[in-house]
Amino acid sequence: MAEELLILSTTDKRQQYESLIPQIKGLISGEPNLIANLANVSAALKAAFGHLWIGFYLVEGDELVLGPFQGPIACTRIKKGKGVCGAVFEQGKTIIVPDVDAFPGHIACSSDSKSEIVLPVRSASGELVGVLDIDSSALDTFDEVDQEYLEKIVDLF
Repeated sequence: MAEELLILSTTDKRQQYESLIPQIKGLISGEPNLIANLANVSAALKAAFGHLWIGFYLVEGDELVLGPFQGPIACTRIKKGKGVCGAVFEQGKTIIVPDVDAFPGHIACSSDSKSEIVLPVRSASGELVGVLDIDSSALDTFDEVDQEYLEKIVDLF
């Protein structure tokens, strides 16, 4: 396991992700505990990109329950279909929100959140077990590059 991350000083997201993914693989390889791995991935993404909030919600019945995260305190439970995280839980696909105030039913866990990307996290058998939620304090932060690489990261689980 790596004891520190090598964070590139670049504004090129692709380069940052390309550098980060092998390091994340190193962080989680050989560790069977999901919570430990989610915690390290949250910390690695926060260190690399510095977004407002980065974390996981885990499926518990018809709700998502707060899991490991980096950032300000967050909503503890989100119902299926509610807000961006609940929509991803219900639909099973990534959602990019350029302006959270324009998303119908957005749950404002933090008034500092302006844009968001949420991705489904699946078990090896394909069952949706959680979501990765990343919030930015700037509008229109996330794009297809983020989606492509973050989907690669959640596939590591």
